[in-house]
Amino acid sequence: MRSEKPEGMRVLAGVAAAAGAGASLVLMLRAGHRNPSRLLILLFVVWVLSPFAALVWAGRISTRWSGAGRAMLYGLVLILAAGSVLVYGNVIPRPPGTKPAFVFLMVPLASWLLIAAAAALGARTSRRRGDGRPPL
Repeated sequence: MRSEKPEGMRVLAGVAAAAGAGASLVLMLRAGHRNPSRLLILLFVVWVLSPFAALVWAGRISTRWSGAGRAMLYGLVLILAAGSVLVYGNVIPRPPGTKPAFVFLMVPLASWLLIAAAAALGARTSRRRGDGRPPL
């Protein structure tokens, strides 16, 4: 019999990833609304959304991870979604003449580093399970 808690956490993480991605996108577009370069805006859209896409992908492959690995991933999704929105939200009310691009470059980079660390730990704990399933 399966516990409902992991399924609930998975759903909550999915909702948080979607909400975080949507809010991050809106805030990024708001911050860059005066930029005339459509190509630059497109590159920022891809970069800002990429950690959320990676989290969704990791959620799909995490079925092979241990329960602790999945819980760590779901927690990371919640932290990154909330943290991204909080950081980006603080960029919007800025003084005229300031450039917010640095924040929109560094937050996804930091997110990618945390995702890589979590994926490595999740894969490592899966290898230790010894249940016969492949680690990743």
